[in-house]
Formats: sequence, C-alpha cells, structure tokens
Amino acid sequence: MSESKKTAFVGLGVMGYPMAGHLATAGHGVAVYNRTEEKARAWLEDHGAAGTGGHRSADTPAVAAEGAEIVFLCVGNDDDVRSVVYGDAGVLAGMAAGSVLVDHTTASADLAEELASACSEKDIGFLDAPVSGGQAGAENGQLTVMVGGEQTTFDLAAPVIDCFAKSVRLMGPAGAGQLTKMVNQICIAGVLQGLSEGLHFAERAGLDIEAVVDVISKGAAQSWQMENRYQTMARGEFDFGFAVNWMRKDLDITLNTGRRLEARLPLTALVDQFYADVQSYGGGRWDTSSLIERLRKT
Repeated sequence: MSESKKTAFVGLGVMGYPMAGHLATAGHGVAVYNRTEEKARAWLEDHGAAGTGGHRSADTPAVAAEGAEIVFLCVGNDDDVRSVVYGDAGVLAGMAAGSVLVDHTTASADLAEELASACSEKDIGFLDAPVSGGQAGAENGQLTVMVGGEQTTFDLAAPVIDCFAKSVRLMGPAGAGQLTKMVNQICIAGVLQGLSEGLHFAERAGLDIEAVVDVISKGAAQSWQMENRYQTMARGEFDFGFAVNWMRKDLDITLNTGRRLEARLPLTALVDQFYADVQSYGGGRWDTSSLIERLRKT
C-alpha cells in the first residue's frame, strides 16, 4: 500500500465512482466533485469521513483540488475535461505547485499535450492515463492504465493509481497514454466484430454455442471478449458494460488521429459504421458486444 495522500476525484460516473472508492479504501483522503451533486453526496455517504484529512465533497472542481497532492479526472470527452480543468472553477485554479493532475478520461492525444503544457506553466505534473477494463474492472480494482507523461511524475502517482489497477505502465511522453488506448479500441472493435460473426455463424448452423466456445477458446481464437461476453451475446443481453455511444466517441478520436498519422484503419472505420447501425436500433446504451444484433437483424 502506498503512503496516504490527499487526493481529489472529479467525475463520479460508472468508472470514477468505484475508482474514487478504492482510493478511500486504501486510506487516501478524497475530495470529490461531480456535476450531479447527488452523486457526490451518495459517494460520501458510502465512504464516510475517513482517510488522510477526511473525505469531502466540493461545489466546484477548484475547491475539490485545494490541498490535493494528486487530482484525478474521469469525465466524458475533450470538452468535458476542459470544462473541469480551466477557469476560476477548474482544478488548475485550486492546485498548488508540485501537485499532479491525472486524467483518466479517454480523450485525444492533442488534449493531453495541451494539458501537459498548461500544467507545466504552473509547475504541476500531468499524466494522461486512460483505462481499460470497463465498469467491472473499476469496481474490482483491476483496471489496466496506460500512461503518458514524465517519469518523475509517473513515479509520484503510480503507487496511488495502483489502488484501482492491476497494471500501470508509462508508455512515453504526454499523449502516449491516449495513443495506446486508441490501439486498444482498434483491437477490441475488430475482435468483437469477428466474435459476433463467429457466434452468428454458429447459430445459423445449429451448433451448440457452449460447446463451440468451449473448444475454440482453448486455441488461437481465445480472447477476453469471448470468455466474458459469449453467453450474454448468445442470449441477446446487452444492458451492461461499455456503451456503444462511448465506443463511437472513442473510435471517432481514433479515426481522426489515424487520418492525421496516415495510418490505414479500414476495419475500424467499418466497425464504427456497424455501431452506428446499432445506435439506429436504439442500442446506444447497449454494451459493445451488441454488434451481433446487427447481424441478426439483417
């Protein structure tokens, strides 16, 4: 366990709420801010007033960040990040020199570089640190965290990030964490489309899905998605997990970055359009494994 720190956590969604909870459980003092105040009050009721200096909720990100050695963000997109970082109410207004800002939002690499520069002007360390593992990973403290930033800043924050992670790795300078997350999303999109087609084929062929997966998951076709999603995909259950709307947000960032880098991403672009079809069926909040429903409907 790391030395107890005074921390702040901004954004208590399905990921941030349990992540902040792991900080509290590990003995760190946590000041929380959420745009919906009721969520912050609920978090405080769940976790009491323990930790270093006690836990508290704040009216603004700036107030949450006051006195914090490490400030964590986990919000929606680039614009959401800017809205809680800049201005008189933003975290930078409340952070002191020598503290560290860690952004767990999946956002653009350009934003990461922008924030690194803004933090540097105030002698504040910055890490872009998107996560993989979904809601279950956040709740179980088993997230994979891919980080961009300076080694010295990483060394300060990594022991605290460990509270909700099974793997934390510095990938390079600011922006490298976000670029690595893009690779992650490219791979997931392709795997889920392949798994959807495989299960759909098995259904049409009249095969026993349980038996098929039991066999092929012992070989080269095995994946996390296969192990954890095939049963719900077979049953047509998708009211959980990482939402299609959020995946499309991530893929939009990825495809735009790919065009800038002249990286060819034909399958990613195709699967993005398949997710648009799922949205048209009313599945924007469904788990990303819902790609199989598109095949069943066409």
